[in-house]
Amino acid sequence: MSRGIASYGREFCLRLVRNMLRIRRMEERCAQLYGEGKIRGFLHLYIGEEAVATGVMANLRAEDAVVATYREHGHALLRGISMNAIMAEMFGKREGCSRGRGGSMHLFDAATRFYGGNAIVGGGLPIALGLALAHRLQSIRPVTACVFGEGAIAEGVFHESMNLAALWQLPVLFCCENNLYAMGTALARSESQTDLAKKASSYNMTSASVDGMDVLAVYETAKSASAYVRETGKPYFLELQTYRFRAHSMFDPELYRDKAEVEEWKKRGPIHNFTQQLKRAGLMSEEDFLAIDHEVLAEVEASVAFAEAGQWEPVEDLTRDVYTEAT
Repeated sequence: MSRGIASYGREFCLRLVRNMLRIRRMEERCAQLYGEGKIRGFLHLYIGEEAVATGVMANLRAEDAVVATYREHGHALLRGISMNAIMAEMFGKREGCSRGRGGSMHLFDAATRFYGGNAIVGGGLPIALGLALAHRLQSIRPVTACVFGEGAIAEGVFHESMNLAALWQLPVLFCCENNLYAMGTALARSESQTDLAKKASSYNMTSASVDGMDVLAVYETAKSASAYVRETGKPYFLELQTYRFRAHSMFDPELYRDKAEVEEWKKRGPIHNFTQQLKRAGLMSEEDFLAIDHEVLAEVEASVAFAEAGQWEPVEDLTRDVYTEAT
């Protein structure tokens, strides 16, 4: 970073640490709960990618909209959905943000303008375009942030959405989380052009790439990108080069990458490296870190207790929001 870390201030930096830890500790607990059978269905963990959600979401305003993919727990949490509502949703309880009907992949909350969680690869892209078009027609200019993995770039809907966004000049911030493996397929095995920012620029769209393991680099690049969308009303493509430390999902045997590669990427872990920078700069002590971690762990355990105490939706509501009585 060209800007010195001390210039960000202690309070701001500790908030970034807290947000990354909230994602990490919540997901570590979710992995345990999945093993206990408390969380069922699919579960895609974000562990290793925390700097991306933390840096991007810090630049969004209340009026902005967010559309995410199925690895969306961190985005939902930092967007303002309570950990209680997220955990209850993963338990399938009606206190969850989607009344327990969506589970891990379908977190949703209109109040925070978080429009999913989408299980379909690339499925959020046209939704983001629709939101941005609605804003354009209302003569307002919030940012619609659309988060998706690099695997979506192999889908036709990606190209259709990029083309329409550029043609219609829609205020969408496309955030491509490039963790190198679309499920179990390495990027170079599915894309002849692996420079994703260059691919996006072929649609006459402003684009950039950033180290997604560096929370301050993500924050600064996302700050410039969101400001561009907000001021011009035009789309922007941001590639965030990151890596997931866990398998694609809890069902994934992870036979497609070497363990040595994973361990090498862990050396670039966003939480560890950032906290080490803060300690060297005198902005954080080990006691500070432990205090934050203690508070975060307490929040996680409180959310588990909330979910455990939650209620199952009654059978009588099985067809609620599925069928409508004829009038």
